Amino acid sequence: MARPREFDEAAALDAAVQCFWTRGYEATSVRELADSMGITGASLYNAFGDKRALYRRALDRYVEQSFLDRVGRFENHMPPRAAIAAFFDEIIRRSLADKDRKGCMLVNSALEVAPHDPEFQRVVADVLVQVESFFRRCVAAGQGDGSISSAQSAHDMGRFLLSTLLGIRVLARTRPERALLEGLVRPVAALLDP
Repeated sequence: MARPREFDEAAALDAAVQCFWTRGYEATSVRELADSMGITGASLYNAFGDKRALYRRALDRYVEQSFLDRVGRFENHMPPRAAIAAFFDEIIRRSLADKDRKGCMLVNSALEVAPHDPEFQRVVADVLVQVESFFRRCVAAGQGDGSISSAQSAHDMGRFLLSTLLGIRVLARTRPERALLEGLVRPVAALLDP
């Protein structure tokens, strides 16, 4: 009979997210992970597998607690245009509050891990498709109720909003300036105006 785990797996996974998010995949050692998670190396391997498997679980957890949580709070609970604005407002607010300049773990993964790992390339691409789809749905709904301009297709606007989000996330790591980040969003608002 297997012994029950003597640690809180969710808390350990949250600690792994913070460790990977702060240092990146390559710069994070298994020893640092185990120490930050408050478990032994053997417990880490038994519970989560190797470093790569743990990184995958940590990235999934990050996406669940950030993007999916945000969509759940905004989509279908706010008018479409307000959902888009609230999404960008929260991203900017979180970016400015990030004193360690960790940025977005998903974007970090897209730049560090995905180019060299086909599985992570698919994982990151799938999440970016979900982000684009969220924006597209909001734009289409706003075009339907007249709160968003129909001058551009919902598909094109979804892609444009995704690219704006990625730009904010990358710039915030090196230039976390409110005026700069908000300046990236103002043209978005103008394009959405009916």
